[in-house]
Amino acid sequence: MKHNSQFSDVLHVLLHLAEAQAPLTSEVLAQTMDTNPVVLRRLMAGLRDAGMVSSGKGHGGGWLIAPGWGETTLRDIHQALGAPALVSLGFREDHPECLVAQVVNQSLRSAMQEAEASLLAKLGGITLAQLSAQIGASLRAHRLAKTSTSHRIEDHHGHSH
Repeated sequence: MKHNSQFSDVLHVLLHLAEAQAPLTSEVLAQTMDTNPVVLRRLMAGLRDAGMVSSGKGHGGGWLIAPGWGETTLRDIHQALGAPALVSLGFREDHPECLVAQVVNQSLRSAMQEAEASLLAKLGGITLAQLSAQIGASLRAHRLAKTSTSHRIEDHHGHSH
């Protein structure tokens, strides 16, 4: 079963836009997501309607993230995407009169509703600024590790800096 990755795809795109110094075209963003620009534009429509991004046409046009983007929560983004199900389980609905199916389905629905409410609360406490800061910290750590590795290799081979 293929999972719906729209939510993580949109987060990926928004964080690229947050780092961009200029508008990014649908073609460029679609390449980062390994998807078609039409799919990307469809995905971005809800975000544009919610005022989270804007798009410009023509030379120098493309997608821009809205000012104040850092305060946007993951829950806000989920809402802008139409609040798709975050938790899903299949139900046996072929015999709705079956008492066993009724009890099982109600139990599963209840558990899913509780899980979704908990997840939405967690998403409401995570902002794009927090994710952006984590990316920055990861990049710095990666650069530092790369630099220290090259120094160790040079030191090991007796080269000076």
